[in-house]
Amino acid sequence: MDMKSHAGHEGDSHGKAPADARSHVHGHARKHDHTHGHGREHEQPLAVASTEALKDPVCGMTVTEASPHHAEHEGRPYYFCSAKCLAKFSAEPARYVDPAPAAPPPVETTSGTIYTCPMHPEIRQDHPGNCPKCGMTLEPVLPALDEGENPELVDFKRRFWWTLPLTVVVTVLAMFGHRLGWFDMSRQSWIELALTLPIVLWAGAPFFVRGAQSIANRSPNMWTLISLGTGAAFVYSVVATVAPEVFPASFVSMGRVAVYFEAAAVIISLTLLGQILELKARSQTSAAIKSLLGLAPKTARRIAADGSESDVPLSHVHVGDLLRVRPGEKVPVDGLVVEGSSALDESMLTGEPLPVTKRVGDKLIGATMNTSGALVMRSEHVGSATVLAQIVQMVAMAQRSRAPMQRMADQVAGYFVMAVVGVALLTFFGWGLFGPEPSWVYGLINAVAVLIIACPCALGLATPMSIMVATGRGATNGVLFRDAAAIENLRKIDTLIVDKTGTLTEGRPTFERAIGASGTTEDEVLRLAASLDQGSEHPLAAAIVAAARERGLALDKPEQFDSESGIGVRGTIGGKALALGNTALMEQLGIDVSPLATRAEALRSQGASVMHLAVDQKLAGLLAVSDPIKATTADALTSLRAAGLRVVMATGDGLTTARAVGQRLGIDEVHGEVKPADKLKLVEKLQSEGRKVAMAGDGINDAPALALADVGIAMGTGTDVAMNSAQLTLVKGDLRGIATARALSVATVANMKQNLAFAFVYNALGVPLAAGVLFPFTGWLLSPMIAALAMSLSSASVITNALRLRSAELKPD
Repeated sequence: MDMKSHAGHEGDSHGKAPADARSHVHGHARKHDHTHGHGREHEQPLAVASTEALKDPVCGMTVTEASPHHAEHEGRPYYFCSAKCLAKFSAEPARYVDPAPAAPPPVETTSGTIYTCPMHPEIRQDHPGNCPKCGMTLEPVLPALDEGENPELVDFKRRFWWTLPLTVVVTVLAMFGHRLGWFDMSRQSWIELALTLPIVLWAGAPFFVRGAQSIANRSPNMWTLISLGTGAAFVYSVVATVAPEVFPASFVSMGRVAVYFEAAAVIISLTLLGQILELKARSQTSAAIKSLLGLAPKTARRIAADGSESDVPLSHVHVGDLLRVRPGEKVPVDGLVVEGSSALDESMLTGEPLPVTKRVGDKLIGATMNTSGALVMRSEHVGSATVLAQIVQMVAMAQRSRAPMQRMADQVAGYFVMAVVGVALLTFFGWGLFGPEPSWVYGLINAVAVLIIACPCALGLATPMSIMVATGRGATNGVLFRDAAAIENLRKIDTLIVDKTGTLTEGRPTFERAIGASGTTEDEVLRLAASLDQGSEHPLAAAIVAAARERGLALDKPEQFDSESGIGVRGTIGGKALALGNTALMEQLGIDVSPLATRAEALRSQGASVMHLAVDQKLAGLLAVSDPIKATTADALTSLRAAGLRVVMATGDGLTTARAVGQRLGIDEVHGEVKPADKLKLVEKLQSEGRKVAMAGDGINDAPALALADVGIAMGTGTDVAMNSAQLTLVKGDLRGIATARALSVATVANMKQNLAFAFVYNALGVPLAAGVLFPFTGWLLSPMIAALAMSLSSASVITNALRLRSAELKPD
C-alpha cells in the first residue's frame, strides 16, 4: 500500500479504485463542465446582496452580467457559467425557472418484473405463474426490498399446519385403532377416509398438479412418483372402503379390507414439511440482493438553483443535480465533488481498507460513507446506472447463471419413474390376464404395492438426510453451508481466489511502528502524533491514538488544530508547531524528508501507510499504519496448497500492497486494483479453463464473484451482503475452515452415495417382489401393508447411515 495521509493516498492506489469502478459501468456518461472561464470548480450557491452578482439557474453558480452565456425567457434575462448550462436551459427552461422539483420518474410496476424458475433459470416471463417444467412457483429475478414472505411458503405453511392434526389422528387410528376398540373396523375405514380427504385433495393438490405437469411436459421427476404413489394408495383405500366386496377374502383383516390412508397422509405431510424447509432456504438467495438494495440511502439533500436545500427521495435525483453530503451520511448517487474535501470509507465497494480522500474533481461512488468533512457533489449516474445498481445486476445474473444442483437421485429420476410405472402396468395387466381369479383384483393390489414400495421416501431422503447431518456437523466446526450444492461441489474445487482485505488480513487499520529522527524517540513520535490526532475523526488517527493509550503515553491537548485538505493535519502542542501527514504536506511546508526516505519506502513496500511528523519545521519521525495479516492465514494457505489447491489473490487495493502481502504469504498469482466486474471476469476466465473455482471474500465488492463461483466462501466477520451471496460462511473468518469444510464435503458425498445405493438396492429387490414374481414358486404376495412397512424400514436405514456423519473423522485429503 502506498503512502496515505490521514485522508489521502499517494502512488499506485491514489483514487484509482473509485475511478475505475465507475468506468466499467457507464464510461460514456455525460459530464458537466462548469469551469470555463473561471479556472475553478463549482462553489456552493450562496446568497448574494449585490445586484451585479447573479445565479446560474442550472447549476447555481454565481455569475455576473458580463458572462458571454445568456438567454432571455418570458422577457427576463438569465446568465450562465458555461455554454453547456445555457444549452440545458434552452432545452427545458421551465424546469429551471420553476423552483418546484421535477416530477419523479414513473414507478416501476410489477408488469416490468421478470419472473423465473429457481430450478429452471431458462424459464422467464413477465408475469407470476408456475414453471411449465416442474410446477414450482416462479420468483422475481430481482426481488424488491420491501417484498413480503414468499407467497408459496405462506401457502404451504397453511396447508401443512391445518392438516397436520388430521395426519396425526389418521396415523394413530391406523396403528392402534384395532387395539383401542373405539369403532367398528369398517366404520373406522370411513372415518379415516373422511379425515384423509382434505389432506389429499387440498393439502396435496400442488403435488398432484406438479405430477400432472411433469407427465404433460414429458419430464418425469420425483413429483411424478409422489403423486402416483400417494394417489394409488388413496384410490385403492377409497375402493377398499366403499366397495370391500370386490376384494378376495384373503385381503380381509380384523373385519375390513386393509386400507392405506395413513400412507398417503404421512407422505403428503412430510413432503409439505420438506418443501417449507426448502423454500425457507431458497429465500436466502435473495437476501444478498436485498442487502445491497438496502445500502443506498433513502433520501438525498438537494441544493436548488436559489441556494435552498431540501431532502428529496432518491428516485427524484437527476443527473446534474447538486447534492450536499454531510459527515456520517452516505453518498446518495455516483458523482463528482464540486466543493469541500473529506475521507470516504469505500471498503464496502472497492475493498480498500483505509478511507480515501476526496477533493474537488474526484469521483464519488453511491452508498459509500462520508466519514468526516462536508461535501457538495454533482450527480453523474443515477438509478440503474450507478455502481451499486450494476453490482446488484451482477449478483442477480451470477445467482441465476449457476445451474441448479442436480442431485444424483434426480439424474436417474426420469428413468426410474418410467421403469416403476412400466412395472406397475405390467403387473396389473399380467395378473389381470394370466392370474388366478379374481385376477384383476390381484392385478390392482399388486400394482398398488409396486407403486407404494417404490414411493420415493428412501430415495428422497438419501441426499437431504446426509446434507442435514453434514450441515449440523459443519456448524459445530464454525462452517455454515447455505445449500446442498456447496457441500457437493466443494470437494471438486481445485482453485481458490482470495480477497485480501478482511480475508487474508484483519480488514482494519492498526498502528505498526514509529521511527524517530533527529534524536526523537519512537515513543515521543507516537505521543506527539497521538496528541495532535485527538482532534481528528479519521480512522488512521484513531489507530494512532489507540496505540498511544495502550502504551500508557500521556497525551497533551492540542492548543490549535487544523486539517489540511486530504494531506494531513497541523496544530500546536506545548508551544511547538506540529505537522502530521504525507509527503505532499511536508513539501508544502518545505520540510526535508530525505533522512527517513529509505525507511519510509521499505515500509510502503511491505504494505504500510506512512505519515511524517514534523516539529517546529523539522522532521521528527514517521509512523506506519497497516492492515495486519491474520495470525491463522499462513497456516491455512499451507494446508490448502498441500491439498492441491491453486491459490490466487484478487483485491481492490493497490498493486504494491497486494504484491507485498502476496510475497509474505507465498502467493505467486496476485491481481491488484480489481473492480467487482474484474473479479467476476477472473472467475469466468478460470471456469472457462475447466477449473472448479471457489471465491473467498468478505466485502460487497466480492458479492458478484461469490455468487458466480462454483462455491462462494464468505468471512463471518465481513458484510451481510457477502455472506448472503456465498454458499459457505466461515463464522470466525478463519481460512483454515475451508480445509475442514472440504473434508466434510468428501465424507458427505460418500455418505450420499451409500444412501442412494441402499435406496436403489431396496427398490431393485422390493419392486419385483411386490409385482408377485415369487408367487408361481412360493405362493407369496406382498400386500400393500407390507410394502408400506418395507418402505419405512428402507427410510430408517438411510437415516441411520446419514447419522454416522456426526462422528466422522474430518481429515483434509
